[in-house]
Parts: sequence; C-alpha cells; structure tokens
Amino acid sequence: MKTGDTLYTRVSTKGQMVIPAAMRRELGIEPGTRVAVRLEGGRLVVDPPGKKLGWRDLYGITAGGPSGTDMLLEDRRLERERELREEGW
Repeated sequence: MKTGDTLYTRVSTKGQMVIPAAMRRELGIEPGTRVAVRLEGGRLVVDPPGKKLGWRDLYGITAGGPSGTDMLLEDRRLERERELREEGW
C-alpha cells in the first residue's frame, strides 16, 4: 500500500463503511481507534490518530473563550495607566 493508491468500499444502509485492511495497517488503525472525519472541498477526509493538525483544523478551537483582542487592549490600558502614574498624571 502506498500513498495515492485507491481502494474501493461500500457504504451500508446504516451509513457504515469499511476501511480496507491494508489502509488500516498502514495508518495504525485498530478496532476501537477514534478517527477524525470532516468534509473538505466536497470530499470526505478521514484523519488517522496522531495526525498533526493544520491551521484549518484549529479554526474555532477557542470559540466561547476570552477574546485575544480584548485581553491585549486591557493589558495596554493597564500599561498606559501605569505610565501616566509614573509621569505624575
């Protein structure tokens, strides 16, 4: 099995698909292994475990957390207040 080889499989009525054994061996996918599945440009992409994440995989990872911009602005405001105090304002 080498990169670029194409193997075919079928999707069951339950939406299940078998990853061919040669590909599972090559990627280290064993029974119970979690894999990431996503749509990318109209294609289904299955990422094996331990795959390094790209920037697209990180999009939205901090959603709901503090805003980096707000944190930087607050830091700058506090810094400016300190500078003004030191200058006697």
